[in-house]
Order: sequence, then structure tokens, then C-alpha cells
Amino acid sequence: MVIGVTMVNVSPGREKDVYMSIKDMKNVREIYHVFGEFDFVVIIQANSLSELNSTVDEIRGIEGVTRTQTVVGAEI
Repeated sequence: MVIGVTMVNVSPGREKDVYMSIKDMKNVREIYHVFGEFDFVVIIQANSLSELNSTVDEIRGIEGVTRTQTVVGAEI
């Protein structure tokens, strides 16, 4: 199992649309709207690094997403 934390930036005014697109995605366990450098923090849980990468790629493809940054950890 692989856990990823993806920080997401979105275009101004697109926060609600992006949130609604991400919240029910496969592998997304939690999403938080945050204040600071990023707009959202998304917790992703996947069976493999490849599956996690696919989820991040799907997030990047959402209209309004301008940037992502992901850190990855493995469950021990």
C-alpha cells in the first residue's frame, strides 16, 4: 500500500469545482481546503506507486488545477 499527500493549487474562483471533482475520485481518502501556499491537501491511498501516479495525473487533468506537489510514503 502506498500513501500520497498531494498539495494542489487552482485558478482563482475554481475552488468549488475542483473540490467536487476530486472528492469522489477512486483512491482519494481525504481532501482539505487549506490556506497558504496551496489550496487543497489531498490524501491518496493506492495499491501501488503506479496507481498513485495515475490518480495524481487525473487530478492534474482537472480544469482549473494549475500545480500539484506530491510526497509519497509506504505503509510499513
